[in-house]
Amino acid sequence: MQPARRLANKSFICQGCLSRQLQRSQRQQHRQFSRSAPRRQQQQSHDNALPAAPAPTGLAALSSRRLISVTGPDAAKYLQGVITASMLAGASHPPGRGLQLQPEEEQHPREEGFYAAFLTAQGRVLHDVFIHPDRTGLLEFSSACNKSPVAPDERFIIEVDAAEAEHLQRHIKRYKLRAKLDVRLLDPEEFKVYHAWDDLSSSVGDLAHVLGRSTEAIALQDTRAPGLGYRFITHGKYNLPSEVSEHEIPVVSEDLYTIRRYLHGVPEGQQEIIRDQALPHESNLDQMGAIDFHKGCYVGQELTIRTQHRGVVRKRILPCVLYEDHQAMPQQLTYRPTIADPDTNADAGSLTADMLPADTSIGRVGKKGRSAGKWLRGVGNIGLALCRLEIMTDVVLPGETASATYSAEDEFIVGRHASEQKDDGSGSGEQGALPPIKIKAFVPPWLRQGLNAQAQ
Repeated sequence: MQPARRLANKSFICQGCLSRQLQRSQRQQHRQFSRSAPRRQQQQSHDNALPAAPAPTGLAALSSRRLISVTGPDAAKYLQGVITASMLAGASHPPGRGLQLQPEEEQHPREEGFYAAFLTAQGRVLHDVFIHPDRTGLLEFSSACNKSPVAPDERFIIEVDAAEAEHLQRHIKRYKLRAKLDVRLLDPEEFKVYHAWDDLSSSVGDLAHVLGRSTEAIALQDTRAPGLGYRFITHGKYNLPSEVSEHEIPVVSEDLYTIRRYLHGVPEGQQEIIRDQALPHESNLDQMGAIDFHKGCYVGQELTIRTQHRGVVRKRILPCVLYEDHQAMPQQLTYRPTIADPDTNADAGSLTADMLPADTSIGRVGKKGRSAGKWLRGVGNIGLALCRLEIMTDVVLPGETASATYSAEDEFIVGRHASEQKDDGSGSGEQGALPPIKIKAFVPPWLRQGLNAQAQ
């Protein structure tokens, strides 16, 4: 308050300006201590008990996802120039496998949905998205999108992180220039996004095959990781939960979908793939089929192609298990609702992964040196972190004969020791009340297979 008194004595500053300056100062001081994991997310985890175990089958409504429609004669051409995947059929292929591709002028637009990303001009990730061609006319159920007839191959639905949907809509409008297309942010009450999986049978795949031919929904197999499940987009009046009940698929919470993603090592949204910061290769977009390295120019292509052919990717997002200082290092990627073991700790329910601030540094226990990684986000005792491969895993980087600094006996800790925590305004001060938490990274089989195939 002392600076405020000095300012108040200056006759050339009016009371209104002084009041606004004080309000800005208070907001900045509040932001200084709120750059970690959102308190709303932390509160939800304590108000609603986390699932006790992963679900082998289920249908989850994804409130964390939002839809944008892009329609018009130039929609496909515009998207072809701004996303990492190709809008043309036959252009995409599994990572590490070479195919004889037809020239783009001889290819036809894709009819099934696919995974892709928008990049900045510097090759950083803006948004990871699903592109859903609307060949069956699902958008006709929207009161905002049926003003004029649009050909089936001119309608596309973009699925994006709900918190980033308005930003992506503005981004598309800003750069569409004279392209003949219409961009609309769809009402979440008019269209729903679901994810379904079934490890016990093929019922979800059969349902996706049936719905994929109807006008009630759009179905897409999620190929980011093997066995992850299927994506469904329906209009608001269609009761998909009732439909799946006939196939003995239970309706589950979105937490169970998140747990499934983490166990498969799949990041999603801009809390995990940080906008304007994350690189496509470090976010595993190259291994999850989001990038076509044979297509023509698109925004951010130069750095992405250079990294693919000449660079060495030393960091990648990996699934991790959190455990207490006194616990043995976990040998498997296994979920439970708390970090602490409830059999040995009576207060186990009070320690969960979402309490860790995002961007918290990961270091090697008992050793000094560069950071081994960065914590991103989690639930229960598992989550995702951006990890240095040569330090935290046994992955051998190109040009090296062995993992230079990795040791199977090394343990890693999230942040500094609790007694060393200082509130320095970086957002890590909230962890001062937490006990030391260790972390173990795992390389998913699909990612290891892709990296090995790429190295050959």
